[in-house]
Amino acid sequence: MNFLLLTLTQNSLHIQEKAQNTLISEHTFPFSDFEFPKTAELLAAQIKELFPTATGAVFSEIVPEFYSENTNVTALNASIENLIKHFSELLNLPILTVSELEAATDLATAFKEKSEYLTWNLDYFGYTPGKEEYSVESLLTIGNGFMGLRGTVPEMTLSKEHYPATYIAGLYNEEKSEVAGQIVENEDFVNTPNNQYISIKVDGTDEWLTLEKATLHYLHRNLDLKTGLFSSHMIVEDSHQHQLKITAKKIVNMAKKNNYSIQYLIKPLNFSKDITVKTTTDGAVYNFNVERYRNLTAKHFHITQLLAEKNKAMIEVQTNQSKINVQQVATITGDFFGADTVKTSIGQEIIEQEITFYAEKNTTYTFEKQVQVKASIAKENWETPLLPATSFDSEFAESKHAWETLWKKSDIRVTGDLMSQKLLRIHTYHLLVSASPFNNNDLDVSVTARGLHGEAYRGHIFWDEIFILPFYVLHFPETAKQLLMYRYNRLGKAKENARESNYAGAMYPWQSGLDGSEDTQKLHLNPLNGQWGEDHSILQRHVSLAIAYNVWMYWNNSGDDQFIKEYGAEMLLEIANFWRSAATFDEMTNRYYIDKVMGPDEFHEAYPDSTESGLKNNAYTNLMVVWLFEELENILSLLDTQEQTELFNKTGITQEHLKKMEDIRKRLSIEVNEDGIIAQYEGYFDLKEIDWEKAKEKYGNIYRMDRILKAEGQSPDDYKVSKQADTLMLFYNLNKEKIDEILAELGYDLPEDYLEKNLLYYLNRTSHGSTLSRIVHAQLAEEVAFHDLSWKLYQEALYSDYQDIQGGTTAEGIHTGVMAATIYVTLTTYAGIDIKKNYLTIQPNLPQNWTEMIFNIDHKGIHYDLIVSKDSVQVCPSQDTTVIVQNHPYQLLANNVTTINY
Repeated sequence: MNFLLLTLTQNSLHIQEKAQNTLISEHTFPFSDFEFPKTAELLAAQIKELFPTATGAVFSEIVPEFYSENTNVTALNASIENLIKHFSELLNLPILTVSELEAATDLATAFKEKSEYLTWNLDYFGYTPGKEEYSVESLLTIGNGFMGLRGTVPEMTLSKEHYPATYIAGLYNEEKSEVAGQIVENEDFVNTPNNQYISIKVDGTDEWLTLEKATLHYLHRNLDLKTGLFSSHMIVEDSHQHQLKITAKKIVNMAKKNNYSIQYLIKPLNFSKDITVKTTTDGAVYNFNVERYRNLTAKHFHITQLLAEKNKAMIEVQTNQSKINVQQVATITGDFFGADTVKTSIGQEIIEQEITFYAEKNTTYTFEKQVQVKASIAKENWETPLLPATSFDSEFAESKHAWETLWKKSDIRVTGDLMSQKLLRIHTYHLLVSASPFNNNDLDVSVTARGLHGEAYRGHIFWDEIFILPFYVLHFPETAKQLLMYRYNRLGKAKENARESNYAGAMYPWQSGLDGSEDTQKLHLNPLNGQWGEDHSILQRHVSLAIAYNVWMYWNNSGDDQFIKEYGAEMLLEIANFWRSAATFDEMTNRYYIDKVMGPDEFHEAYPDSTESGLKNNAYTNLMVVWLFEELENILSLLDTQEQTELFNKTGITQEHLKKMEDIRKRLSIEVNEDGIIAQYEGYFDLKEIDWEKAKEKYGNIYRMDRILKAEGQSPDDYKVSKQADTLMLFYNLNKEKIDEILAELGYDLPEDYLEKNLLYYLNRTSHGSTLSRIVHAQLAEEVAFHDLSWKLYQEALYSDYQDIQGGTTAEGIHTGVMAATIYVTLTTYAGIDIKKNYLTIQPNLPQNWTEMIFNIDHKGIHYDLIVSKDSVQVCPSQDTTVIVQNHPYQLLANNVTTINY
């Protein structure tokens, strides 16, 4: 086993490669004026090239001269811990400190334990206020599906530097704002009162401790993904040189939807004096997370009650338009005060509670705050009295056990790749924070595009559900069903939306919030030129197809016929009826067309020089419509004659309508060129090409090519440029065999290699302006055996939020769609499972550096434990069944492990 010894001096990184105690090679990498993390990235690239076989490393203590000689680094933000973290992630290796090496009895075991820690923990060292800090807070968010708390330390308040927030699933409010000279209405995801604030003041000083004004010597924030525990460790010095060690722990109880707890430990390091602790219940907060929304109306609630007595405080607020009530009750306790010693003041919007006590040097004092949060949108929960929380430890024990249950169902274990393992767990964690089987099944909500982590997209629910739902379908079917009920409960509103636009059936909104109204904004800010322009994304009617697909996906995987009979068939029929009414017959071509839509691409809103928005015959939309009409037949066959009659009476859909759907299904139009390229929409081939190299040279980051073109006075409508996979999304949703069938039924004859040709054609014209784009392309690239391309795009998608590759979007909340999609592609593309067929089908295709995957899924009511390696699959089903491995059927016995070699 080869490992590296890394020694950092003031102007070089010296590396020794060792096998046990034998020196194999060594090298010195010089640098001048170390910049962090830029220099670390350059050094890591060189190390990977020179030492490709290393399995771990040890990092020596850093000499003081390193910080005095390199003016761009500080011991706060470039501590040895932070350097180890970054080098470990860049090299994809476990790295030990010298003390960890000395304590180890066996080096291999020490590296294994360090790897285990790294894949279950998220660590941040130092403090960089602003957008980078906002991103850290998003990734450190804790929650339980009902509420989410951003990953701030207790001393932080709402500002441009950092943003504590408390979000509740389904909590929306609509307000009017003046934009570009006109009044617009926007429905927003509401930031609720902040009960997390705690700070101290030492006797003899006149200011409360803040990160902005104090001298911060050390800050380490950790999120334990396994238990949902957030902790921060800080050494800080106020303006009078009082040094303190402050440790904070925070959990949202996964087992109890209403509870969160904070434990706050204070230790004076160089003094003994009176200390005053202050905690607040702050109703003065407002929405501030997204910079481009800050000029809009930001206050979404008014206070209806503020009460406090002894060690308790209560705030109740009501949203201004939606009239939703939120109540927060806080109880404070500690080992240095009693309830009678709490000094309370109640203002117009805030309750302040203070305790003054004498603190001895080097003694630790414990303060706890238990907060219970309720919202009237969860009606039964709102009306049920809650038992008071007792202590941080008891709340944490309950929550930890609940997390253990969730991880048993959802963890994917990858051998051979530390960072992929870590990122898959980060993604799984944040999905469980966004919706959980413990706390969502009685809520009328779905998963927002940014989880319970931030305010981007105003917390709305989009077509991202098509990427998100499969995670729950595979692991927590009851939660998937609840998320689909959010859509069923808004079917009436979707029918209203269709009628208002002169369509039949159900037309679900592009952006959905509280009641299922269309909540897409009418104007969009281009940050490159500061101008507001019209937003036509409402025309992305394919959101209804995403909902239909998820209904089918849930039913097809769970076998829940009862759901179909009670809810699903009605949704599919109404959505299909909408598309029937959207199709028009063209006697010239003897085919139907669908116009006035936008595809998933989003950059194209209209034809060049057109005064009307909307496009004709978007390939993704049309072929998914054909798929829907086909599947509708299968779904309706589940209903007996009486059930069908009742359904047709309820929906008003007739046999004539069904015959029309069948005709559309066989004659819907798409455009295909002589090379077998399926046009993104009719007329796409007439657009101009972009000089991509020139654009990259001029702008660097060209992800949002639409904004660049508009800032230059041009339009993306004129160019063959896509934000993300559009036509290619078909192959993410459906097996190629299914698409082949659809194309054949429509009468289109494409060459054998048309998928490869389409993949390369659109890859060369896609800017990946959405993080979802890479993961879709990664799956398709693997399907056509472009393994290196697949791996590159997959890795970019895995890292997209963690490294905030879009330059600040993670600050506004994590991307639930891409997090769920990376998990789905890991299982379906690399482990090779196919859940769309009657029997579980497995065709493993592990990446080169992965040796094994261990995971479990539910399929057709059967629970499977699986281990997939390069040459075998181990399967243990909960019932007798058949699985298909590498195209061969195998009979399996319940609760027996079967090893299948290939």
